[in-house]
Amino acid sequence: MKVVHPDDIKFFKESLYNNFENENSPSVEYRIIHHDSSVHHVLAETRIDFDKTGNSVRSIGTVQDITKRKQVDEALRANERFLKETQLIARLGTYALEINSGKWTSSEMLNSIFGIAPDFNKTIETWVSIIQPEWQQIMNDYFSQEVIGCSTNFDKEYQIVRQNDRVVRWVHGWGELKFDAQNRPILMLGAIQDITERKGIEEDLIRAKEKAEESDRLKSAFLANMSHEIRTPMNGILGFSELMKEPNISGEEKQEYISIIEKSGTRMVNIINDIVDISKIESGQMKVSLSETNVDMQLEYIFNFYRIEAEQRGLRISFLNTLAEKESIIQTDRQKIYAILTNLVNNAIKFTHEGSIEFGCISGAVETGHALSLQPNSLLFYVKDTGIGIRSELLEIIFERFRQGSESLNRKYEGAGLGLSISKAYVEMLGGQIWAESEEGKGSTFYFTIPCITGTEEKQESKKIALGDGARKPTLMLKILIAEDDIESGILLTKILQKFNKEAFMARTGIEAVDIFRENPDIDLILMDIQMPEMDGYEATRQIRQFNTDVIIIAQTAFALSGDKELSLEAGCNDYISKPIKRKQLMETINKHFKI
Repeated sequence: MKVVHPDDIKFFKESLYNNFENENSPSVEYRIIHHDSSVHHVLAETRIDFDKTGNSVRSIGTVQDITKRKQVDEALRANERFLKETQLIARLGTYALEINSGKWTSSEMLNSIFGIAPDFNKTIETWVSIIQPEWQQIMNDYFSQEVIGCSTNFDKEYQIVRQNDRVVRWVHGWGELKFDAQNRPILMLGAIQDITERKGIEEDLIRAKEKAEESDRLKSAFLANMSHEIRTPMNGILGFSELMKEPNISGEEKQEYISIIEKSGTRMVNIINDIVDISKIESGQMKVSLSETNVDMQLEYIFNFYRIEAEQRGLRISFLNTLAEKESIIQTDRQKIYAILTNLVNNAIKFTHEGSIEFGCISGAVETGHALSLQPNSLLFYVKDTGIGIRSELLEIIFERFRQGSESLNRKYEGAGLGLSISKAYVEMLGGQIWAESEEGKGSTFYFTIPCITGTEEKQESKKIALGDGARKPTLMLKILIAEDDIESGILLTKILQKFNKEAFMARTGIEAVDIFRENPDIDLILMDIQMPEMDGYEATRQIRQFNTDVIIIAQTAFALSGDKELSLEAGCNDYISKPIKRKQLMETINKHFKI
């Protein structure tokens, strides 16, 4: 018994006992230990002879070494396991299709891919039923005309509908025809792989590629448009400035040229403001600055601002405000609300050739064509026109960056095309929504909502340091310090202020501004540029406030970004004005602090 492998001794004894007990002569496989200690598989076949009384008299048997056969069997089983595992990983199933009968067999993996049971009725008709309906005719033509008709291999991607859960899947099928002696196709052997995930990745990549190409195209169109929008007003400014040098121009022509230069400059500033704003939004630097805002006053101001332009174009313009006096005062970012409304009203005027423009504000739930349930604590603003309208396919994209109603170089309307994108960003920053309803040729209505937050704001003056008793010198002649590193800007301010300054000082850096004021503490007014070399305007203001809290300091900056005003006030400035500086605006700002 020492020959039998220790692990098989029990099995070996039980087999022998059963053979004699049941008078059987079966074959038994077990392992033995060879004289060289190697393990071998053997097959023992035993015959039992019995006498006339039925007693066993002898046992005759043979033992065959089947080690190599067992190794081959184990290798085959390992290959089968490997094949099943790889098919499972690759989602790859195999099949055999009889061409004449249409009967087919399939692997376990293919049954899983098709969502069928092992006893599924596998005929050519049931195979076709698994194919997604829209693909059935395509695959029938491909198989009959190309594969069978031309005796070529099957190689096709198509869609199926899994039979157990009715889920649509993408598959890739391969097949090779086998022929009889007369070269007639009799069998197709092949494989089918579930490629749904791969197709999903491919589609995502295609969409990403198309989006990138679209983005590049839109940016190219945007840059071409921006080049046009910048060069056009520059052409007006430089061209008519050159004409102003002509010696024989009349006073009437001169005024006409000045008017064109002013309009071109305004257009240029608007373009630059849009570019700066969109850059701030893109970089995440645009912040919300909440303050007390009177909605009624904003609507009325915008109406008065655009009324003359609308009437000059032959348009009727009106505004509606249903808010009660207390409801009109809310906490929001007044600059952003103003920017949104002016963008929308300006667009309405630009794209309306006849008819009317109406804008306003409504409180509470309002029925509109938009699937938005406006909450009672929200305000709904709208701008409605009878203009050219917007094509339905553009309604969803007009708020996107670099999008315009027309992206061609022969656009009829000027503008950078960033206004709606900026407006959408502002609305969302304020916690609202914006959308449009339009019918081409009949007009458009733009809506946006913002949360209605009531309450009184802490007055802006509370952010300032104590700046004296507020009583200013009732004089027309002021002692002025202009802190400005740009020579041309300094000359401009000097010219504007020359009628009521008794003495003017110029500083090119923040350090110079502080030193000049120390030497001349009776200066009445400082126009403080924010961006200067050596020391910026914020720091210069803070240093001056350390030893003088009474002098009026007005910040002036070419940045003109949201939050600049607040930063200026926090540094100790009394007021703020953005470049390009307009004479009227500067006079109004100074007049708030002096009787000039």
